[in-house]
Amino acid sequence: MKILFMCVANSARSQLAEGLARDIFPKSEIQSAGSNPGKLNPFATQVMKEIGIDISRQYSKSIDDLAPNFIVEINYVITLCAEEVCPIVVAPKAEKLHWPFIDPVPQVALTDEVLLRRFREARDSIRSRLIQLKKEINL
Repeated sequence: MKILFMCVANSARSQLAEGLARDIFPKSEIQSAGSNPGKLNPFATQVMKEIGIDISRQYSKSIDDLAPNFIVEINYVITLCAEEVCPIVVAPKAEKLHWPFIDPVPQVALTDEVLLRRFREARDSIRSRLIQLKKEINL
């Protein structure tokens, strides 16, 4: 099975989802990308480390950075945008799912404590959705 997670910057939500999905679906090929890639957010790395998942080697990438054969063979494209316009991917065989999660990095300055709380909430919500998906597809 191949799963692609998409958001705008590919720095937080889709990175969390990629790391969690690799743990929940260990025999699957998991990727993430963004329409306007930025840089892996260190808070994403930190909150994943708290649950024993290392995403420090992941990096933000564009859909154009993914192998063409991966795009053609994707089973699921999952967009994670809430308040912004989600990227669109042409993947002929893919089932498209939309899980709107608010970006844990707001446009206003917050304390590290508040940011960590927001990242933990995003991580835990995404993990719940992935566990639900695994049950739905009987893996």
